[in-house]
Amino acid sequence: MSGGNEFRFFLSCDINLPVTFRVENLEGALPAKHCPNSEIYHTADERQSELYVECSLYIDGAPFGLPTRTRLESAGPPYCWNELITLSTKYRDLTAYSQLALTVWDVSCGKEEGLIGGATILLFSSKKQLKTGKQKLRLWQGKEADGSFPTTTPGKVPKHERGELERLEKLLNKYERGQIQRIDWLDRLAFKAMDKVKERESNKAGNSHLYLVVDFCSFEHRVVFQESGANFLPPPIVSTNELVIVWDPEVGKINPSEHKQLKLARSLTRGIIDKDLKPSSTERKSIQRILKYPPTRTLSGDERQLLWKFRFSLMSEKRALTKFLRCVEWSDVQEAKQALDLMGRWETIDVCDALELLSPVFEKEEVRAYAVSVLERADDEELQCYLLQLVQALRFERSDKSRLCQFLVQRSLRNIELASFLRWYVAVELYDPAFAKRYYCTYEILEENMMKLASGVNGNDDGFKLWQSLVRQTELTAQLCSIMRDVRNVRGNTQKKIEKLRQLLSGLLSELTYFEEPIRSPLSPGILITGIEPSESSIFKSALHPLRLTFRTASGGSCKIIFKKGDDIRQDQLVVQMVSLMDRLLKAENLDLCLTPYKVLATGQDEGMLEFIPSHSLAQILSEHRSIISYLQKFHPDEHGPFGITATCLDTFIKSCAGYSVITYILGIGDRHLDNLLLRDDGRLFHVDFGFILGRDPKPFPPPMKLCKEMVEAMGGTESQYYTRFKTYCCEAYNILRKSSNLILNLFHLMAGSNIPDIASDPEKGILKLQEKFNLDLDDEACIHFFQGLITDSVNALFPQMVETIHRWAQYWR
Repeated sequence: MSGGNEFRFFLSCDINLPVTFRVENLEGALPAKHCPNSEIYHTADERQSELYVECSLYIDGAPFGLPTRTRLESAGPPYCWNELITLSTKYRDLTAYSQLALTVWDVSCGKEEGLIGGATILLFSSKKQLKTGKQKLRLWQGKEADGSFPTTTPGKVPKHERGELERLEKLLNKYERGQIQRIDWLDRLAFKAMDKVKERESNKAGNSHLYLVVDFCSFEHRVVFQESGANFLPPPIVSTNELVIVWDPEVGKINPSEHKQLKLARSLTRGIIDKDLKPSSTERKSIQRILKYPPTRTLSGDERQLLWKFRFSLMSEKRALTKFLRCVEWSDVQEAKQALDLMGRWETIDVCDALELLSPVFEKEEVRAYAVSVLERADDEELQCYLLQLVQALRFERSDKSRLCQFLVQRSLRNIELASFLRWYVAVELYDPAFAKRYYCTYEILEENMMKLASGVNGNDDGFKLWQSLVRQTELTAQLCSIMRDVRNVRGNTQKKIEKLRQLLSGLLSELTYFEEPIRSPLSPGILITGIEPSESSIFKSALHPLRLTFRTASGGSCKIIFKKGDDIRQDQLVVQMVSLMDRLLKAENLDLCLTPYKVLATGQDEGMLEFIPSHSLAQILSEHRSIISYLQKFHPDEHGPFGITATCLDTFIKSCAGYSVITYILGIGDRHLDNLLLRDDGRLFHVDFGFILGRDPKPFPPPMKLCKEMVEAMGGTESQYYTRFKTYCCEAYNILRKSSNLILNLFHLMAGSNIPDIASDPEKGILKLQEKFNLDLDDEACIHFFQGLITDSVNALFPQMVETIHRWAQYWR
């Protein structure tokens, strides 16, 4: 293992490929040359040099195979061959001291070849790893490359002569091999700076060195030297404290003696004897501890053995099934058969645990089918809460027409809202080349079944009409994308763009003012929309110019949406779904924190719709009203109430602040500023724009709790009773959500294969960060103390008395 990651490598003795490298170019000015048939000295610029490179392989100081030559190159300087050289020798035939001798010759002076210089390079490093990538060799001018060992013409620049240029070129080599992260804007700046360093070095007086650049081929993993048929033997132990590196080919493999012992133990306990076994008090405590593990935790060998041993006595414990199924050796036919039999007789598990069985950890089709049978018990409202993740779980199925796919389609036929969301979630995944076929198959099954529904409903075309009402949603978004393109192309200020938008909606594209047939709203499929109101539609001032559209509804009302193009809002969709789910979990425990889970729907990789909630950003409110309280006094004045506003309004504000403080902490939401904190007229505060989640933040030193000074001041400061009430709401909400940590972790685990940026970058790390936020090793009382401490530390950062870390947190809001 290396740095927490697996170290993978190939052995040189296993590579049955010829040694290959590319001779790229010659850098530096050629020396003046005296041709034998002429009395005149020519500089490199005055004469037309004709150069070639001779490549010879030496093994342990002796030549091996015939030398190979490049073509003649005369179109220089710079002299660039960029020629691939393939030797007859294979990598498996190399020894640890194999060298490549490269000599540059000039044939421009008639019959006699002029020697420019040579250099030698070892193919393996001091750590016995095959060298890869670009190598810049300093030529020994006037000397032929020496293949003896040790060589007299090493191409490597001696340590004491290495300067800034050599350091940068070493880093560039790492960059090209993918060992340094690519950041486009930063890379461009770095390359410009490197060019300046190169120019400065080449202009230095007396800098007459010549360099030959060769590029060694790279493999998927590093190549480590190993002689054919040899064993891995550690080097002799030396008396110094030098670190000894030993390559172990068995790292990560199953220990055969442990595996045999496990098989014997299981074969003994597979019989009738196990049915009557009861755990001792110590074993019972261990089992209870295991059952409390989060779904992300891997069980050790002893823990798996313990659960297998007492599997019969655990059958009445529904929480134990998912842990038991993790213990099964599915490759053992007998064991798998018994496990599936027990699963069928086990106490029925909760929907939350069924979601865990749909994760990539469980591949057995029967297990996944059992999970779907449990999901069938969930009502439509609950199913809609998990639909986004269930569509992602189709990635982990064994076939395109899986039980999960059939279940989602059948449930959608009974509920048009489910059908609409399923269709959109599947349609967006069609852009993923790895799973496009699977999602297209699901899309076809949904369409086919909905069309069949048509002829079955009293012989009329209800099903056909239903499907068409969904298809027209896509046509609508395509028209909106077209309008956005036209609006963006308008030169001038936002007002001119708004005028163009209204002209397009009412003029040339008048079918958008009044639809031919009502369309189901993509955000709320239960609502039929009949057209767009041009005079009430507008554009937001931002780089992407999102549209704010007012739709007429069939019931005579209106609904406002924001349409974005050029922005991936799938991450926002996930976060808002989590806010909605957490709101549901809190309300189930009689705690309504006045959250605003506005609707979000991604309709493509870079487009989507958001519900428009009338509100103002804190930045705007503070600029116009100086404080949050002054703003709320305008809408809910009460001279007898706290701070001159109604008690209900203040309580709504405090509750919403508490709810979002807890949720943004758990989900690790970053990049918070006064422009993405919005306040509604009734006192509800809410967050928008979730470009950074799971602990990622573009600003340094993000505080753990996303509270700004103005929010605390609106509660009356840190000494007020309202601030105390805020802390109470926070702790209560945190402990309620901790109870559902498994559900939240399972939902995120199902998103592991998605293309959502902050999850796709490192799914495992993201889920572990999320798990960490729940503090599952603490009880409720300890968590109250922990969370209150978290709030206190974050709030202290906003007011004068500060220590260094707290000062950094305070800078976050500036």
